[in-house]
Amino acid sequence: MLKSRLKTLFLAASVTMLAGSLIAFPQESFDASIRGLDMWWEIVFPSLLPFFIVSEMLIGFGVVKFIGVLLEPLMRPLFRVPGVGGFVWAMGMASGYPAGAKLTARLRQEGQLSKIEAERLVSFTNSSNPLFIFGAVSVGFFMNVKLGVILALAHYLGNISVGLFMRFYGKNEETAEKQKGKKPSIVEAFAALHRTRMNDKRPIGKLLGDAVMSSIQTLLMIGGFIILFSVVNKLLFHLHITAFLAKFIEFALSLLSMPEMLSIPYISGLFEITLGSQMTSQVQEATLMQQAIITSFILAFSGFSVQAQVASILAQTDIRFRPFFLARILHGFFAAFYAFLLWKPVYERFFQNGQPSNAIPVLHYLHSKGTLFAEFHEIVAASGPLITLFSLGVYIIILGKRTIKAK
Repeated sequence: MLKSRLKTLFLAASVTMLAGSLIAFPQESFDASIRGLDMWWEIVFPSLLPFFIVSEMLIGFGVVKFIGVLLEPLMRPLFRVPGVGGFVWAMGMASGYPAGAKLTARLRQEGQLSKIEAERLVSFTNSSNPLFIFGAVSVGFFMNVKLGVILALAHYLGNISVGLFMRFYGKNEETAEKQKGKKPSIVEAFAALHRTRMNDKRPIGKLLGDAVMSSIQTLLMIGGFIILFSVVNKLLFHLHITAFLAKFIEFALSLLSMPEMLSIPYISGLFEITLGSQMTSQVQEATLMQQAIITSFILAFSGFSVQAQVASILAQTDIRFRPFFLARILHGFFAAFYAFLLWKPVYERFFQNGQPSNAIPVLHYLHSKGTLFAEFHEIVAASGPLITLFSLGVYIIILGKRTIKAK
């Protein structure tokens, strides 16, 4: 009872402090809110929406079940999850946060995963996509596309390590039959595809409409979290809470022979990966290797903003959030370790002995050509808001029609 009351008091005090901070720093809160909205409006929504819709369609048509039967011999021995986990893993890496959680929750609702399998799967299928690692972080922040190779290797090797580690999670809670893998059979895979399609009685139009509705609802939720944590991060900085927390990190960094100036970017990255990565790239006192190690941890931990999005998605199922959170800490340490381990044999050996000044920023190179590459980049950058507006319009039309039918 005491623990529950203390939790209530803490939550009430936190929300009250947040409300007071919004009043005390209105301009800063507004600017941070706009920054979060721009990120969602221009990048997150248009990049994730196609993946979400296509994934829903693939699940409804039985293609995921088909893939699952074929990948069962690979995913079951390695990660102790069904073959459909291979689809979730691939889509999670391609589209980025929080696609892995969205698809895991969807497959759990479909009954294709047990609770323990879902908790294992979601722990290693949420990751940054390659476009964010290479485009936004290595090129946009560090102006060094070659650094993206180290960040990507460390990130995805860390992801695999988490998956191998989490295979032991919940081992005693599984039944014996779920631990046995089956040999792949194309006939059985086609039979599973057809059976899944027949069990789903929805016509194609209804299936497409449901996919659009579900995807946009999830993205609206994600947008809310991005804006909220963008504001929270800014307010923590102005309330000097970030600097206070950084004092504790400075001691740990000093033990690792890293400059104390990385502490504030590290704390900021725990809340929001984009801001943390950007601030890390601006610390002149740190070497590029030290910046890469901190950035690798930030990308793997994924920030409380992404974790809140995942928690909201998992709350719609019986999948527990705690294993996912512990896996993010593990992923952070794994990724930072791999970045350190691979630095000399990969970056310093193959990329001009680790001299970042010799790396040509890719965006500058593309724009200097003044050709199709620059035009394509400008089109992609400008099309995000249009895709968002069009999709929201479709969502409103479908929602309106269904509301009228319900009456």
